[in-house]
Amino acid sequence: MKTLIGTGVALITPFTNNLAVDVEALKRVVNFQVDNGIDYLVILGTTAESATLTKEEKQLVIETVVKANEGRLPLVLGIGGNNTAALIAEIEERDLAAFTAILSVSPAYNKPTQEGIYQHFAAISKASPLPIILYNVPGRTASNMLPETVVRLATEFENIVAIKEAAGDLVQAMELIKNTPDEFLVISGDDMMALPMTLAGGAGVISVIGEGFPKEFSKMIQLGLQREVDAAYDLHYQMAPCIDYIFAEGNPAGIKAVFQSLGICQDNLRLPLVKVSDGLRAKIESFVASI
Repeated sequence: MKTLIGTGVALITPFTNNLAVDVEALKRVVNFQVDNGIDYLVILGTTAESATLTKEEKQLVIETVVKANEGRLPLVLGIGGNNTAALIAEIEERDLAAFTAILSVSPAYNKPTQEGIYQHFAAISKASPLPIILYNVPGRTASNMLPETVVRLATEFENIVAIKEAAGDLVQAMELIKNTPDEFLVISGDDMMALPMTLAGGAGVISVIGEGFPKEFSKMIQLGLQREVDAAYDLHYQMAPCIDYIFAEGNPAGIKAVFQSLGICQDNLRLPLVKVSDGLRAKIESFVASI
């Protein structure tokens, strides 16, 4: 899965002032990524506010991104949740022809055991015609997919090809890199840890900050993959303040504030999410102006 090495970005869903999906703004977001060095696009992940999108809106987002992309970059589709049977039905019903892989988050709220997580992804693997990227994000799901569970899945199912690892634990990430099969990709899901994980043997990142600063962040990851450590860390430390800013009051409120500063889309969100505070907005706008 060499197409998944480098920098992927988890696309936002722009909204108009009346909170409809802003199709034209979404096209601008896609072109901004393509034009500035991003390697692949992730549609309908958490950053897309997919939890508040209707089935029809999700289809609209998919159609808009596929059309705007025009086959220029590989596409990954987020299909995740805590109802295994419903996910299998979605995989079986959805047209997946435009996609390279599926990104599927570990079940949230249910707090399954490690065996439950294993059985969940085993069932999804058997149903999926596409390669699967596991997604571990304990801060959102309330359970940590342990390295031994990931190794078990990666070893037993050929179409489970990667993990987006966002536990915020570099030791756990290194354990995954060391113990999973050689062809299995360990992708950072944490922007601040993206470079250290890449240098430790990871395959890059699925990023949020990279969506707002695609040229700088994708260059940093490429330098990391090439083991040009000093130049890569120069970019890391340049980006680090804004990484803190965009997550300070929740995702995707921060990255949408970046996009508004860039003039690409409005920073509208659907409840229960709200816009960033005026103080944080000022910091973000100052950072954007400095780049």
